[in-house]
Amino acid sequence: MKGIVTPHQILTSVFGYPAFRHNQEAIIEQLLQGKDAVVLMPTGGGKSLCYQVPALCLPGVTIVVSPLIALMKDQVDALVLSGVKAAFLNSTQSSGEQSLILQQLRRNELKLLYVAPERLVGGEIPFLHFLREIPLSLFAIDEAHCISQWGHDFRPEYRVLSQLKEVFPNIPVIALTATADSLTKDDIIRQLQITNYHVFENSFNRPNISYYIKPKKGYYDALLEYLEAHQEDSGIIYCLSRNATEKLAGDLLADGYSAAAYHAGLEKNLRDERQDLFLRDDIKIMVATIAFGMGINKSNVRFVVHADLPKNIEGYYQETGRAGRDGLPSEAILFFGAGDVMKLRGFAQVENNPEQTTILLKKLDQMVRLCETKGCRRKYLLNYFGEEAPGYCGSCDTCLHKPELQDCTVIAQKILSAVYRIKQGFGARYMIDILKGSNSEKIREEHKSLSVYGIGKDRPKEEWMHYTKELLQYHYLKQSANEFPVLQLTEKSQNVLFKGEKVFLTAPVQITIAKEPVIYQKHAYEKPLFEELKKLRNRIAHEENVPAYLIFSDSSLLDLATYLPVAQDDLPNISGFGAYKIEKYGRPFLELIQDYCQENQLGSKMNIKHPKKAKRASATRAGASDTKKVSYNMYRAGNTIAEIAESRQLAHTTIETHLSYFVSTGEIGIHEFVPADKQELIERAIAKYGRLGMKQLKDNLPEEISYGEIRMVAALAGS
Repeated sequence: MKGIVTPHQILTSVFGYPAFRHNQEAIIEQLLQGKDAVVLMPTGGGKSLCYQVPALCLPGVTIVVSPLIALMKDQVDALVLSGVKAAFLNSTQSSGEQSLILQQLRRNELKLLYVAPERLVGGEIPFLHFLREIPLSLFAIDEAHCISQWGHDFRPEYRVLSQLKEVFPNIPVIALTATADSLTKDDIIRQLQITNYHVFENSFNRPNISYYIKPKKGYYDALLEYLEAHQEDSGIIYCLSRNATEKLAGDLLADGYSAAAYHAGLEKNLRDERQDLFLRDDIKIMVATIAFGMGINKSNVRFVVHADLPKNIEGYYQETGRAGRDGLPSEAILFFGAGDVMKLRGFAQVENNPEQTTILLKKLDQMVRLCETKGCRRKYLLNYFGEEAPGYCGSCDTCLHKPELQDCTVIAQKILSAVYRIKQGFGARYMIDILKGSNSEKIREEHKSLSVYGIGKDRPKEEWMHYTKELLQYHYLKQSANEFPVLQLTEKSQNVLFKGEKVFLTAPVQITIAKEPVIYQKHAYEKPLFEELKKLRNRIAHEENVPAYLIFSDSSLLDLATYLPVAQDDLPNISGFGAYKIEKYGRPFLELIQDYCQENQLGSKMNIKHPKKAKRASATRAGASDTKKVSYNMYRAGNTIAEIAESRQLAHTTIETHLSYFVSTGEIGIHEFVPADKQELIERAIAKYGRLGMKQLKDNLPEEISYGEIRMVAALAGS
């Protein structure tokens, strides 16, 4: 980290990204100038870099306030894997562990410390007072909407953060959230008592997510068909009730899918275990209530399914946003049925609070309109959040499957006549029962003698419901705004009934979902290699006991499978490959790519990839870097390769690579690692097959010759 001072150098050398996105750079500059920032950025937009990068530019420690233990651990694990000194303090740690972290703070050995809000003022000596003794650079408030009673997830313990500016008036504060309306945003600013601030707002659009809404009737078969085509993908399925999650997870398990239920009614240790398995890709599908999700930073969730209707658009948007955080194409699928609407209308009734009931019913109605709109669903979503959008996105079901309008005048006349005859006093289902000639006890006797009774026996109920919704969509009908809405005629319907105006509607259509989502790349990628890279990543993740996506994201692996880097110097130009990760994980990924290229007679395509603009840290350049010298000195001090790897917490192959450099320079004799007879066999194989395809060399040598021995001789041959 020594000598790296600019945000761009931090971004490239530590996090492995070529450039900042959106307004990240402006936010970071605001903080580096000692000013405050309020950041509204959608899930997956890169909020954490907005405080992690300045934390590494500034001299002291950054305190990050986070509401969930799982979120803290996830963030810290990711930072440590990138070579950053980070830690968290929470109730899961022993007093000894906490004491060690406090000592590190006093010695200024940490760059980021994650804490819960109550930690700041809890204990015998308030933590805020302790922080006066150490050099602070920044406060970052994650999930900042929790401080506001107007936010959707208000947490009273967040109110203690109002003391930050009183105790540390000169330390900049950044407040970050993915979901805050103007009322919540203003309340965040007021509660945190910040004055010298700027508000940064990003688009709510998630262009990599495709939105589909399908009929709920018989949804399980449609779900199975979808999952069959996405067996290697991770996904979340949201259900309304705990029982529904248990039943659906059980059904999926019985049908051979890797699934588990998650809800607040489970024991905490079981919830934690299942969440951990999902994060590590050992469970592919989490069937959950909305209790699951906040703080889940899993970047490779490829789909989010709603088996039940969400209560409002805010919840739907936040839950679908858990897909595709790595920027790769992902899908949001909602199964919509009228039964869910009736159920949620019941849940929206708040006893002795008609105003709250009205608000909840209005939000539910807006959610239903999203499901029933014939226009672009993305446009509807963005307009809801006050953002302009074109009428066609090309990646939602209504844009992809525009059905043709047909002359449905007779159908419309039957529906409108039925509404007129029952005196605009009943809902859609009752009206359809009249058209179908139902003998149900709920049908009034006087309605059985109407001329419209039974004139719709030729069509199933679902079709009549479809056309009724079409008439509502095109304003030939409207619904009353009460708990049990009734159908009412409009001025447009009068023209159809009495003036012979024709009506054009769309026929019922079953939306299909693409079996294999197209991954957008400027250049073709090697799909078999992509799958092998994922397997390698998973093996390393299991060895290190961390989620796979913390090693490398799917987008990083996609870069590898597209541009086929075969040399160590290529890796700095691959997204997500910072200096520390190249040193720790680069070798096994390179060897896999080398073997694949050798077997398939492919050459590297790094020449077609734009190189990163910023220079890399010297640790990634060829030569005896500091980290190589450390391994060399430990080896010369009598440590074995295994002992060095364990002591430095690096892979065995990484230490071999370090020492092979000194074999190539002659500072270590090859005989120290490889007997003469084995060396001769390996040299012959290299002469025949070349030195880049390690697997091919291994396959054509005696079994007792190890990869490490091949690596040492290959280093000598290339010197």
